[in-house]
Amino acid sequence: MVCPYALDRFGGVQHQALQLADWLRADGHEVAIVAPGDDGPDGAILLGGTTSIRANGSQVPIALHPGAARRAVAAVQEFDVVHVHEPLMPLVSLAVVLGDTPPRVGTFHADPPSWVRGSYKATRLLLGRVANRLGAVTAVSGVAASAIATFAEPAIVPNGLDVDLYQVDVPRAPKRLAFLGRDESRKGLDVLLEAWVAVRVHHPDAELIVMGCSRSTVPDGVTFLGRVSEEAKREGLASSAIYVAPNRSGESFGIVLAEAMAAGSAVVASELPAFTAVAGDAAVYVAPGDSDDLAASLVGLLDDPQRVAELAGRGRARVRAFDRRAVCDAYVEQYRRAIASVGG
Repeated sequence: MVCPYALDRFGGVQHQALQLADWLRADGHEVAIVAPGDDGPDGAILLGGTTSIRANGSQVPIALHPGAARRAVAAVQEFDVVHVHEPLMPLVSLAVVLGDTPPRVGTFHADPPSWVRGSYKATRLLLGRVANRLGAVTAVSGVAASAIATFAEPAIVPNGLDVDLYQVDVPRAPKRLAFLGRDESRKGLDVLLEAWVAVRVHHPDAELIVMGCSRSTVPDGVTFLGRVSEEAKREGLASSAIYVAPNRSGESFGIVLAEAMAAGSAVVASELPAFTAVAGDAAVYVAPGDSDDLAASLVGLLDDPQRVAELAGRGRARVRAFDRRAVCDAYVEQYRRAIASVGG
């Protein structure tokens, strides 16, 4: 399993790669994670220092020194198949794709900005040759697949979660809302906090827990929990009646929506293609970046507990499609396809 991003920094790709590796090990497969950085879980093959670059609205920690690329190629030689996350990301993932390595499966995660999509289109012949080095190509969603449609035809294998782990027996506060994410503009926390003023006018007893980041200035009724453990995350979601995803753009899947649905929270989310694909009719959608629309939707739900319960029930049913069992089986099929492509 090759991840281009350092494992000691939180990120969706890192989380999915580590989680998938754990699931595959539980099924009896031998799995190692290869990634840049100097710190990671037991058994990870770490490639050394990283450089943070700006990509898709986030700071991502990647390796830019040739030594890391060489070590990555060497590290995967003894495996039957290599699962490369973000195959075009330099240097680690791209080096493994271009190198003399075992059969490869590539997974594309991102919803890149328009200029990147344009560059993909302009260089589609070259990128097509790179993609042809993969025995199987996957994307986590239709949004991620659309980004690479000019040079590859991926199978859709969604991000996943262990749904049963989110069935946490904690009291659910009917006026508690939750947010989970980094404090980046595209995640929309500022939009939520602007909306929060109006929410508190109509519901002075409403509370908001923010997981994943901290701020020095804390509005009334808001609790910043900072980085939280997986267990604390699940408890925070399970104790909240409503989960809020006010993201502005740049989302290719929306695993946080699936996590909230698994935990039994009603979902209010920005109307982004990736989010509507995950939540379907199990969410209330608002215009991205529109704090007035968000406030009105949140107040409306807090006024209507029956509607909250209805959305939560729909979410619990829908999220089963993203359970670990379905995701693992789909990837194992892609691994077999890649091995077969070279006559293995």
